[in-house]
Amino acid sequence: MKKLAFFFLLVLFFGCEAKLKPTVVPVSGRLPDQESWNSTIIFTDSGQTRGILKAGRVWVFNNENLTYLGDSIRVDFFDDLGRHTSYLTADSGLVNNQTNDLEAIGNVYTHSDSGTSLWTQRLFWNNKTQKITSDVFVKIVSPKETLQGVGFESDRDLRNYKIFNVSGEAKGSK
Repeated sequence: MKKLAFFFLLVLFFGCEAKLKPTVVPVSGRLPDQESWNSTIIFTDSGQTRGILKAGRVWVFNNENLTYLGDSIRVDFFDDLGRHTSYLTADSGLVNNQTNDLEAIGNVYTHSDSGTSLWTQRLFWNNKTQKITSDVFVKIVSPKETLQGVGFESDRDLRNYKIFNVSGEAKGSK
């Protein structure tokens, strides 16, 4: 009877031990230094909020100085006085951590508080020049005109913009 009880305890002990060992899964490729979900990142300059970025998922790669944004992003932009000026939405994005430049990718939509809207598939924000650019097809609808073309450059408020290889129509005064 003692042998049977000892055998039962050995089976129980080793059976439980195997279940407690974690499974090791080999990972190939690079891993982020930080990862977060449903994140909000606030960009400031001299104490003023310049932008608020919300992303469903964020991966930070310190060695590459890059942050990848996924699962839908939204960025709200503010002027030098802290007033909201425009917002941008996109499927995903990429931020250069040294320059704070942003690339928005996929179903990019930007709307300024002055009433101008922009649609494209890829858009770049240059933090140093405070300019928005694109090198692909864009469509802009403002209170005065609807334009489209390939290539684009604008200020952050979408007030002063250029479209390259343009086509469209302007609304005349009656």
